[in-house]
Amino acid sequence: MSLLKKFFDFYIDASIHVALSVYSLAYISTYLLEISMDKNLAYFLFFGTIASYNFIKYGVEAKKYILVANKYHKNIQFVSFIALAIALYYGWFLTYNTWLVIIGLVLYVGLYTLPILPKAKNLRSLGGLKVFIVALVWSGATVILPVIAAKDIVYWDVIVEAIQRFILVLVLLIPFEIRDLQYDAPELRTIPQRYGATKTKIFGAFITVAFYFITFLKDHVSILDALSKGILFLTFGMLMLETGNAKKKYFASFWVEAIPIMWYAVILGLSYFI
Repeated sequence: MSLLKKFFDFYIDASIHVALSVYSLAYISTYLLEISMDKNLAYFLFFGTIASYNFIKYGVEAKKYILVANKYHKNIQFVSFIALAIALYYGWFLTYNTWLVIIGLVLYVGLYTLPILPKAKNLRSLGGLKVFIVALVWSGATVILPVIAAKDIVYWDVIVEAIQRFILVLVLLIPFEIRDLQYDAPELRTIPQRYGATKTKIFGAFITVAFYFITFLKDHVSILDALSKGILFLTFGMLMLETGNAKKKYFASFWVEAIPIMWYAVILGLSYFI
């Protein structure tokens, strides 16, 4: 049992779980926007997420990411380098336009992580911006990239889906923000630090409602879109009620991050009947 727990912890700590969430959201976009998925992009996103998320979590300073003393972190580092190599292999087969978007997102992640600003360590350290930066990157990676890779144009329904994905990530980040409330430096000025946990949950509930009803701003709303997002809307409602449990070990790091995977499973199930 102890060995199983070690594998499970490594699965989470090495960002494999969050990579599955990104992979799921990218495929969800192809179902809801009725486009084909470039499988090279799907694998690129999965392995690229492992490499980039581990760099963000463990390599805020590049030298600390290269010179690792802890054996556990060395294993994560090894997985990250292998994942990066695999991501670059699949990236070789992506189109020029896809790479333009990827480079933009990579630069944005770099600004988020690396100390390039004179009065702030990085964009991540600018008060209150962290969750919005993360949400923007996830929205671009899981909505805009699949559309561009499918050689489609960014039309109105794509913009609406991207806005909804942005809101979805904001909702998913709220438990993490509340969990880290006692650990975050005061200068980060996160939403819970500014307004408290209760008001943050109210904010989460409000944008959850907005998330669902924005669906009907699309020019084409499929039954699959409306129904799957209705189920997700109810899930978000329960999430806001349970956010008080955010300090429990696996609540945010596993259960919250599993919501996109669950949503993808729901869509796959519904697609057989609709």
